[in-house]
Amino acid sequence: MAHAHAEPLVSFKGVQKSYDGVNLVVKNLNLDIHQGEFLSLLGPSGSGKTTCLMMLAGFEFPTSGDIFLDQQRLNNVPPHKRNIGMVFQNYALFPHMTVEKNLEYPLRVRKIAPAQRAKRIAEALAMVQMSAFSKRYPAQLSGGQQQRIALARALVFDPKLVLMDEPLGALDKQLREHMQLELKALHKKLGITFVYVTHDQSEALTMSDRVAVFDQGIIQQISSVHTLYESPCNRFVAGFVGDCNQFQGVVQSNADDRCTVRLASGMMLAGINVNQTQVGATCVLTMRPERLRLVDPHASHDGNVLKARALDPVYFGDHVRLRCSIAEAPPFFVKLPLGDSGTIQSLSYDSDILLHIPPEHVRVFSL
Repeated sequence: MAHAHAEPLVSFKGVQKSYDGVNLVVKNLNLDIHQGEFLSLLGPSGSGKTTCLMMLAGFEFPTSGDIFLDQQRLNNVPPHKRNIGMVFQNYALFPHMTVEKNLEYPLRVRKIAPAQRAKRIAEALAMVQMSAFSKRYPAQLSGGQQQRIALARALVFDPKLVLMDEPLGALDKQLREHMQLELKALHKKLGITFVYVTHDQSEALTMSDRVAVFDQGIIQQISSVHTLYESPCNRFVAGFVGDCNQFQGVVQSNADDRCTVRLASGMMLAGINVNQTQVGATCVLTMRPERLRLVDPHASHDGNVLKARALDPVYFGDHVRLRCSIAEAPPFFVKLPLGDSGTIQSLSYDSDILLHIPPEHVRVFSL
């Protein structure tokens, strides 16, 4: 991935977008995308991520602000002159053309010489392991194969940038996960900048160098996947990216970036005071289910424990989620690896348990 101090390949500067002249779908977007990175735009439906991608592709235009690619202002440049590859969720292949002709089309538009076209088509098909399918029509291909051809078509003219709008959305779970790893490997091999739109947070975490989390037309956080998951900057990001338990409480004391919170049940937990919430203020604590650990109630521990009730286990194949409850709060989950199967089986459900969580894995947000 390119270093943050390098000149960005793409820059959004103060970009806003409204379809009706009143409501902003994208609000004052400032975003730099660096050469060679894999950036995912993640967010729920209507959050502005696809509009952002479509403005970069040239299918939508900003209401205000500027978009630059390689320091060239793109605002009035038509899509076919932007040197950007695009992969759509529905593949958008021409049904009346063979695979070969589908790949040839963007080369013809760019007036690439015939000899060069054949060479580029062969290279692009080899890249996505589809060389044997050049004479087939899209209807003769599976969904996964069509997706590969759509990707090859986006890469065939050697673009500066490849944009993908939920390209794996129509695939079944197993194929989707396989294609995620293939795309990541292809990105690493080619070194082309990928911008990828998804509403699937596990997909974004699997593939990306950085993720920009959108909500209500604003980037809530843009970070590496590790920072995004371990250090969400607000309640929305904490709740949207990965599984997250949330409890309401009142701040009792503050010290540097840490604070102590009293839950409605009366229990006390220490955590990181993300928004510098003041003593006496209501707050929300968030914690990842895998950071909670069952501890022996008779053994010594260093505090930060929840006295909870084990309700029932939910099996997920690679782990077990134990549904738990504490007084004055909704049920929550603890994620137990299968290595703890002895512990899991020894639990008598609807019994009292003790859970420990390190303070550095508790994040406290203002309400």
